[in-house]
Amino acid sequence: MIRVDRKLNSTDVLDALTDLRGPPEYIRSDNGPEFIAQKVRDWIAAIGTKTAYIEPGSPWENGYCESFNARFRDELLNGELFYTLREAQILIEQWRIHYNTARPHS
Repeated sequence: MIRVDRKLNSTDVLDALTDLRGPPEYIRSDNGPEFIAQKVRDWIAAIGTKTAYIEPGSPWENGYCESFNARFRDELLNGELFYTLREAQILIEQWRIHYNTARPHS
């Protein structure tokens, strides 16, 4: 899932997490305010999920996410200029579907 908006807060994070097929075993994230908010921590505790925070300045702690972010930037974001939020949502969703179904992974 990729959530596209002008700004995301803890409520947006919870909305995205509850849209998943089931509760994740753990959530790995940086220490951004939208991930360490009390509302998010309470929800994580309530469903029994564990957290795995990435130390600031330590991107190697989450190689999969960093690899995805690099591909996302190189294959889509660096080559597009989005004129509206809706356009960004549509193009990013199309890229996500291609990334997960048609694109060969290394």
